[in-house]
Amino acid sequence: MRSPTSPTPAPSAHATPGNQVESATPTELPAVTRRKLRDLFTREQIATLTERSDWRGAWAIASTWGVIAGAFAVLAWWPNVFTFVLASIVIAGRQLCLAILQHEGSHGTLFKNRWANDVLTDWLCARPIWQNLPKYKVHHFGHHTRTGTLDDPDISLHADYPVTRASLVRKVLRDISGLTGLKLLYGLFMMEAGVFKWTVANHIERLPQEGRTWPERITTTAKNMAPVVFTNLVLWAVLAATGHAWLYWAWVVAYINLLPLFVRIRSIAEHGCLPRTADMFLNTRTTKAGWLARMTVAPVHVNFHMEHHVMASVPYYRLPLMHKWLRQQAGVPEAPNYLEVLKLASNGQARPASA
Repeated sequence: MRSPTSPTPAPSAHATPGNQVESATPTELPAVTRRKLRDLFTREQIATLTERSDWRGAWAIASTWGVIAGAFAVLAWWPNVFTFVLASIVIAGRQLCLAILQHEGSHGTLFKNRWANDVLTDWLCARPIWQNLPKYKVHHFGHHTRTGTLDDPDISLHADYPVTRASLVRKVLRDISGLTGLKLLYGLFMMEAGVFKWTVANHIERLPQEGRTWPERITTTAKNMAPVVFTNLVLWAVLAATGHAWLYWAWVVAYINLLPLFVRIRSIAEHGCLPRTADMFLNTRTTKAGWLARMTVAPVHVNFHMEHHVMASVPYYRLPLMHKWLRQQAGVPEAPNYLEVLKLASNGQARPASA
């Protein structure tokens, strides 16, 4: 991170028909999103919170893939419906973990080394789950600069809440049935083809297609999809080499049927049912996470989301300490748990008034 007060400045971007990112001059965070950190922490505390570690970053990636390998091993050893479902749940949680580690890399907090943050994290975390760290970085910077406003590029992930309980149940059923996941695959393919603008949100923006030829469309799609195809072929090949190529289906089911549900719950918890205000202490939520939440919707301390928005240069493993200090020194209230947030998101009441 460039400073302890803001995420790493990312360039503004314009998507071309080939879905490539054109960089412009880095922008500063608008003043309304800044907090006076010297009123919250001492200089020594800020130094402690923002210290990064290469070995911790390496362990985060290695342990995530280790858990995935363990889930595959259990399923191979005891192949039945129960272990398939259990392995898929565990793998989906680690797929989300890979996405969160991509997020850490985009802020430059997973490693001290820039190459490791930008390249290693991209290939070991982002590409296997059909993500793209360079494009994500540009998109995510817009989220940090415009959180709590209608211009937030991630607003479609949580803007409709609260909904009725029946509506939330229908959304969950669409996720588990795979309908949401299939729509995700379609959207990802169209982004790789340069038809949709790249995003991790639900909003779809079509790109101009005038002047594009079919050879260019095919070349662009193949070039953009090559990394995800390659990394997934490697995963399949490793499983096939063990004599259990069929295990890859657990990876697919996790991605299509469970990961969308985990992402939905995570998104609701982070920014759902909160006021439209630029104050990060009000527009972002930290949520208590027990062992089940940490296994599924809240890996690597992503539940400490308000702390992340207060100081995005803090690595994930120091967010619990930051939360403790904010509770002691700034009177931050106790966080709700995920069940309480889901009850709030399904109570059908009007959105809180703007602050």
